[in-house]
This record gives sequence, structure tokens and C-alpha cells, in this order.
Amino acid sequence: MGEESAGGLRTSGLDLHVGQLGRNRRAELMDAFREAIRTGRLAPGTRVPSSRVLADDLGMGRNTVVRAYSELINEGWLLARHGSGTEVAQRATEQPTERQPQRPTAARPPLMHDLRPGWPDLSSFPRQEWVRAVKRTVTTAPCEAFGYADPHGHGELRDAIARYLARARGLRARADNIVVCSGAAEGLRLVAAVLAKAGVTTVAVEEFGLQTQRETLLLTGLDAVPISVDADGADVSTLDDAPIPGAVLLTPSHQFPLGVALQSDRRAAVVDWARRRDALIIEDDYDGEFRYDRSPVGALQGLDHDRVIYLGTASKSLAPGLRLGWLVVPDHLVESTLAEKGWAEETVGFVNQLAMTDFVESGAYDRHIRAMRSQYSRRRRQLVDAISRHAPWVRVTGMAAGLHIVVEHPRRTGAELVCRAAEEQLTIEPLDAFRHPGSRSDRDGVAIGFATPSASAWSGALDALVRTLR
Repeated sequence: MGEESAGGLRTSGLDLHVGQLGRNRRAELMDAFREAIRTGRLAPGTRVPSSRVLADDLGMGRNTVVRAYSELINEGWLLARHGSGTEVAQRATEQPTERQPQRPTAARPPLMHDLRPGWPDLSSFPRQEWVRAVKRTVTTAPCEAFGYADPHGHGELRDAIARYLARARGLRARADNIVVCSGAAEGLRLVAAVLAKAGVTTVAVEEFGLQTQRETLLLTGLDAVPISVDADGADVSTLDDAPIPGAVLLTPSHQFPLGVALQSDRRAAVVDWARRRDALIIEDDYDGEFRYDRSPVGALQGLDHDRVIYLGTASKSLAPGLRLGWLVVPDHLVESTLAEKGWAEETVGFVNQLAMTDFVESGAYDRHIRAMRSQYSRRRRQLVDAISRHAPWVRVTGMAAGLHIVVEHPRRTGAELVCRAAEEQLTIEPLDAFRHPGSRSDRDGVAIGFATPSASAWSGALDALVRTLR
């Protein structure tokens, strides 16, 4: 057990002083570990307590400690050794001191396999086609294109996106409705700011989703209240319960991370709710192009372009490093969205805007998506088949879409699977990483991405996963 000291709580016999933990316990615990390692209080090779022992010692949830350990392992501060627990890693930048004597400690091997959800295969980025698009557009661009960018986005890009979304996702939009932004994070921040200034105080969110999205809403002054998710998607029938939100944030085409689609009756019901309550729907269509068993589900925005704010991005279809996304906003919100974006003075570089315009209009974007859809479909099938052969007791959920599956193990928690994965030099995410603090769901498991590894690393990643699930 821990013992009180002048520096706070001395934990499990370690020289790791943790004071009174605040709201972000995981971040504060990670900071305490980094500081102890950086200053030499925790020397390389020092064994750290198990997640269960440390959680009991600090009076916090074990999953919080597991996530902290996992991130510290990913960052190189800790090292998970198969069969021998977790220890402080030897970091390449460390210089031995009197408090850190040299010792024969093996260097931390890199995390070889990344199966986190939500990441595309970056090795498949169409470099040559993108370079050709950049050359064509930059060579012929007028001088004015090199000036300060329009916060609305380049006009030709907005025209191209409007036509693409109408064709591929069933949207009803004109170029004037589109605001180009630097990815989904900025897009949601703009929407949240507009809602807050319009008097909205509460936004309903799915009980499983990105924590960063909930934090964006909270930082803008909006409460994020959870609604449950089942096999038919978000249970929108609860939206009329108190407190009544002024908007709802949904991933209707492919719920993240549970991987279900919002069924047709609920799609109609949430649009009816928005009309009846004079509310708005924020549709995050993060990987709507990737469905493998049938044609992709059309975007919810096609049902009511006056009530739905559509958020799209090239992060999953191309690469997140492009920092390229788009909002499709109703007519009555265009000016307020542009005013917010102009105040933020954030724009996407004109080179990427021009290249994306050429990429879409030349058909290269459609060809790339078709190629990646085929590749991801094959990987998903290989992943599910491998689990079925080698770990048939595991339940795989989520429809044949997107870039990840959900795995539920009958004998191991999601937190335990994350720890086992780290021992196999594998990164996966527990469902708890996406759970709203107010969720009442008892679902547990892990989300496993299948897009990130390169072709040469894919078989090794599958082998490591199978060993994790046994």
C-alpha cells in the first residue's frame, strides 16, 4: 500500500510521488511517471507495480492505470516484457548520472505492430498521383492563389467536393454551403462555437465515441450528454428526455467505435426530432466510403439539409497529415460559421486545396477509394478468418465497413487484452477509451484496426494479435 510523504503519496514502494489527483487522473499519473523517470528517481530496469496493484494503491479505476501504462509504453518511458511484467525503459536520450548508474539493461524494442482503430494505411498514400496533381495545379495557378486564403475555402475545391458528395454520399449541397477546414477536429470546434453563440447549452453524443470530441464540446461550454447505442445504432428515442439537447452528434453510417449503422427508422426519427425541437444534427461521416458487403449507406444529410451539419475529411480516405476536411452547413449557418473561422484565422494550405481539387475532378480520388476499399475488405476478411481459426471463443462485432472491428473476449477484459498486446509489441485500444463517463453500458472489449500495417508487416501483426487473444 502507499504511504504518505511530504511530496504526496509514495506509491507501492516506488519513488513516484503523486499528489491529490484531479479530474484528469490518467494524464496526471503519466506526468508523475515521466518526471520520476526524467529526474532519475525511477532508474532503467525498475519494475513498476501491476496495473491492479497501482489502481488499488491510488484508489482509481484499473482501466485508467492500464491506459496510462499503455501510452507510456508507446512513448518509450516503460517497457512491457513478456512474462515478467513492466519496467522502466532505457531511453536513448538519457545520460547516466550518479542516480542513474550504467547497468546492462536492454534497450526498449519498438512497438512493432499498430492495430489502433481509425488509422488508414499510410504506406498506400498515392504519392505519384498527388505529386502530379500538385505540379499541374501549382504551375497553372494564378498569382492571387499564393495570397491569404479565403476562410470559406478555394472555390474550385468547394465545387468539386459538392459534386463528389452528391454522387458518392447522396448529399444535397452547393459550393456555398461548404466550408473547408483543417480536419475533423477543427470542423467540430467551429460547429461547437457556432452552437454555443446561438444559445445551445447541451449536445447529445453517442455513449461510445471519441473522447477528443467530447472535450471539444466541453471546452466550448457545451455539456455532452450520452445516449445509448445498440445493434440498431444510437437510441434517438431518448433525445426528448431531460435535459433536452439543442443538437446531437452522430456517426450514423458507421458508428465509431461499435461499428453499427443507424437503422432507417431511427434515421427518420432523429430528423423528425430535429424539426420538432428546432434542433440540429451533427453528422460525422468519418469513413462513410468504406463498406464492403454492399453499397455504402447514404449520408443522413440527404434527408434534411436544413437540419444536418455534415462533417467530412480526407483523413481516412487519403491521410490525416493533409489536414483537409470540410463542413457542409445549412444556409442559415454559413455566415456564422465563416465568421468563426475567420476569427480563428485557420486555413488549409492552398497547395493541398488545389491538389485535392485536381485529385477529385480527374477521377483519381474515386480510383484511390476503390483500390483501398478492395484492400481493406481483404484485410478485414483475413483478420476475421484468423480470429475464427485460432481464437473461436472470441466474439467479433461490427458490420463489414470502416477500418476496424470490435472484439469481445469471454474470459478477458479489454484492459487485460491491452496489457497482453503490449507484451506482444502490439498496440490496440480498449472500448473503455471511448466510453462516455455517463454511459451505463456494460460492454467490454477492444477495438482492432486493420488498415495501418504495411503489406509486409500485416502477417506479423495478425500473428501477434492471435497470441494476444489466446
